Amino acid sequence: MGQAIIWAGFALLLSLQCASASKLVCYFTSWAQYRPGEGRFLPDDIDPHLCTHLIYAFASMSDHEITTVEWNDVTLYEAFNGLKAKNQSLKTLLSIGGSSMGTERFSHMAASAANRWTFVRSVVQFLRTHDFDGLDVAWIYPGRKDKRHFTSLIQELATAFEKEAQKTGKEKLLLSTAVSAGRINIDTGYDVDKISKIVDFINLMSYDFHGASWEKTTGHVSPLSKGKKDLRTAAYNNVDNAVRHWKRKGAPGEKIIMGIPAYGRSFTLDTLDTGVGAQASKAGLPGPFTSEAGFLAYYEICTFKKGATTEMIEEQKVPYSYKGNQWVGYDDMESIKTKVKYLKQHALGGAMLWALDLDDFSGSFCHEGAYPLTQTLKSALNAGRQ
Repeated sequence: MGQAIIWAGFALLLSLQCASASKLVCYFTSWAQYRPGEGRFLPDDIDPHLCTHLIYAFASMSDHEITTVEWNDVTLYEAFNGLKAKNQSLKTLLSIGGSSMGTERFSHMAASAANRWTFVRSVVQFLRTHDFDGLDVAWIYPGRKDKRHFTSLIQELATAFEKEAQKTGKEKLLLSTAVSAGRINIDTGYDVDKISKIVDFINLMSYDFHGASWEKTTGHVSPLSKGKKDLRTAAYNNVDNAVRHWKRKGAPGEKIIMGIPAYGRSFTLDTLDTGVGAQASKAGLPGPFTSEAGFLAYYEICTFKKGATTEMIEEQKVPYSYKGNQWVGYDDMESIKTKVKYLKQHALGGAMLWALDLDDFSGSFCHEGAYPLTQTLKSALNAGRQ
């Protein structure tokens, strides 16, 4: 009887440890400071108790060394990392790369051992100078010729972080990487089993599966599952397939942080058809705050939904809305709960949100409270904990 109680207690402790391991990784984008009016977003607008990890996007590279991007990055770094004074368990990382930086500088730097050493040395100094807890490598995306060099880069960063911690007695810097959810990019660019052993966690960009910039028919930005019309390679364009492919290639589930968008991809319809796969030769109209064709922040979608028709793609577990000739697919609080249930069933390490500044951070647009998507993510990840 006593032994049974001990084992039951041990099982409970283990389950609590597993539950507490769920990460909520949230990106902040420095260009959100330039949005007009109520869309403007700065580090001071971040609730430091929402996410377990905050990632500042982006740093850049010059002469193989990490550098700032914005004129006031250093000031924003200070405010961003100052959030740790309000939540001492919060971890902050600096992400380098992103789509605007592209691949050429990464590729050139990583191809040479000497160049990689220059980069790695600059990273350690830069992160410590500005009080970050780690680095997120957002190389969008390594090609076939880069695969081996990317693995070497990740290994050398991890080794340098380990040595620096041993030498200084400081807590070891964290290392994550933001990776593609596209099957071709995964197969050509990543030694999945090798890099998965090295990094602390993997930010899987399981969104942008469909968009008007590269397609002429409507499709959801981040469908959980395969759609009815998804034939041949189109069957790969969903979260479930991306997660399974990363795991199949050697990534442990607990290292995978599943990406969730706080934005939608929009289309301008060509016909009266309003379903998934409808003809749409142009991107949707820009939002008043994000000002990008084919892209709407969640808070802009809330405004759009007034007077719009909203449908659920039943087999993909995600919603879309249409009004006139405008169509947008996105995640809402219900689809996020479904996605968290999925990531728990697949024993993933947590969820990642792109990005905090695209959620209804003020609560003034959607009337669902401040940060409705992030709050839903946090609550769903924590559900079941004691």
